[in-house]
Amino acid sequence: MKRDSMKLRILLYNILVVSLALVSFVLAILALVTKITLSQGPYRVVFTLIWLFFLIDYLVRFKRAKSKKDFLISNLFDLIALIPSHPIFIFFRIARIYTIVRYYNLLWRFGLSGKFTNALHKFLYDTGFIYLLSISLVILIFSSLIFASFEHDSLQNSLWWAISTATTVGYGDITPKTDGGKIISAVLMLGGIGFIGLLTSTITDFFTSQDTHVDQTEALKELTKQVNHLSRQVNQMQKELKKEQGQQKPAPNRSHKKKSGGH
Repeated sequence: MKRDSMKLRILLYNILVVSLALVSFVLAILALVTKITLSQGPYRVVFTLIWLFFLIDYLVRFKRAKSKKDFLISNLFDLIALIPSHPIFIFFRIARIYTIVRYYNLLWRFGLSGKFTNALHKFLYDTGFIYLLSISLVILIFSSLIFASFEHDSLQNSLWWAISTATTVGYGDITPKTDGGKIISAVLMLGGIGFIGLLTSTITDFFTSQDTHVDQTEALKELTKQVNHLSRQVNQMQKELKKEQGQQKPAPNRSHKKKSGGH
């Protein structure tokens, strides 16, 4: 009875988490499309309460986690979603919804789990892509925050600057003018470009190995077919050889028996 009650409370709590995440998505879209501000006006109270809820949720889960290191790595998107400086960070709460979906095996229940999800899990975790992506996002986001602080620019422009710098595009429309901005630019160019390069090489290696594996599988299937075909031919030849040997078996030498009896 206690176990059923606990399951029900966990279910209701997860429904609340998903509902608040969806509400925050709507607020973020409104802030980005209609240019409303979430730091003032009637939306401020709702936004602040939702942010406090997810902050407490993260801290409680962090305290209960057996491995703090694994928790920080696997829930990095949840931590990024707690950055209150720009509505775009709210969309990282999709990771919290995905965690709940996996907890209840909803993908399997709706028939969406299988080969695709296994391949996705292999790509994200076995190759280490999710960890490289997380580190790259952290570098981009914190570089943007520091750059915006030094240059007194908006976070939106700073994010654009960080992405264009880390990907070596460098449009030059936003350039650092302060010493602090120049230092963070140098750090981003040295560290960010390295991790972005690792991301692209990881993707390339994964799909290259997949193609090689497919080619090897096809070659193995073709070789198996040829071996089976040769085995059938050998069996057929053995049957024909035994049949010919049976037809050509010599008759017993009766004259030799007669001579032996007369003697």
